[in-house]
Amino acid sequence: MNKKSLREFGTGKDIGMSLLWYAVSYVVVTWVGIGHTIFNILVLGMSSMAEGPGLGQGYEMTKPWHPLYNIILFTLFGLLYLRKVNGLTLKKAMATGALWAGISIVIDLVGWVLIKHPWSLTFKQFYVDYQPWITLVYLAMFIAPVIGFFILSRRKKI
Repeated sequence: MNKKSLREFGTGKDIGMSLLWYAVSYVVVTWVGIGHTIFNILVLGMSSMAEGPGLGQGYEMTKPWHPLYNIILFTLFGLLYLRKVNGLTLKKAMATGALWAGISIVIDLVGWVLIKHPWSLTFKQFYVDYQPWITLVYLAMFIAPVIGFFILSRRKKI
């Protein structure tokens, strides 16, 4: 973002609050997904990564739910952020969504692919095998603040 687009996006406070609500959203949605996987393994008796091959049925069965978690939670936290933005416009909501999706792409690459841990994935597992879900997740992150904008706009008209 250049200085002009930053001014159009909002004040430094707006961007700081956007990043705070983004971080809360990202952490909550990640823990919901992990919790869902653990539930599938412990309660429903699905296989885990440790039981191989691959990521296990417990995780695989959560994939179609990931876009839903993201659209609901990012919209909720987007609403909490956007209701405090001065001079809220559709353009600012779209900039928020683009910022959130862009940051997520970088964090996911580093946190789920590049840094090795028990739940890390290969590049192929994350960006090829996880299709169409990962694309829908990023789309949900982008569109969630836009949905929030329309919810807030509708409220103000009534």
